[in-house]
Amino acid sequence: MASIYDLKPRFQALLRPTARGLAKRGITANQVTVAAAILSVMVGACILWRPESRWPLLLLPVFLFARMALNAIDGMLAREHDMKSPLGAILNEIGDVVSDAALYLPLACVPAFVPWLVILFVVFALIGELTGVVAVRIGASRRYDGPMGKSDRAFVIGLLGLLLGVGVPPGAWVTWIFGAATVLAALTILRRARTALAEIR
Repeated sequence: MASIYDLKPRFQALLRPTARGLAKRGITANQVTVAAAILSVMVGACILWRPESRWPLLLLPVFLFARMALNAIDGMLAREHDMKSPLGAILNEIGDVVSDAALYLPLACVPAFVPWLVILFVVFALIGELTGVVAVRIGASRRYDGPMGKSDRAFVIGLLGLLLGVGVPPGAWVTWIFGAATVLAALTILRRARTALAEIR
């Protein structure tokens, strides 16, 4: 099943000069990872601060794109500039789930969204990432399968933030899109588990 994650090699190629420049300036992969998590918390705090305003929602598409870039850069710094470390692996996984929770849970306070559906979406997203990590524990590779991986979630939430932020009237369409994304997040858990089990066979 296709996922935006499949475009990662092309995205990395565009960002490789930036990663190279950061490495020359002494910026480490762990610093980039921590910065992405801190910025995620700040953006989420802005949404919580003004849940009825449109402008915080406009931060979502901009920052989610920036976060994808930061995630790609920290990976390249680690792999291509000899910055891999056990601490980096821990920060990478924890940073992702902290960022997702910090960015998406505040949407439960935004009138356009159904609170319980937002919470369910986040729960499935976090279980999906946990499933990807557990795959390594049983001897498979870290699973990033879609259809609702980290990049796919960023695309959907970023698009919703953009549309609502520019003034598109909220309505049932928001719930339908979010509901579909939640179902796909649940399917992602099953797919990652099945693919991991198939891999070790």
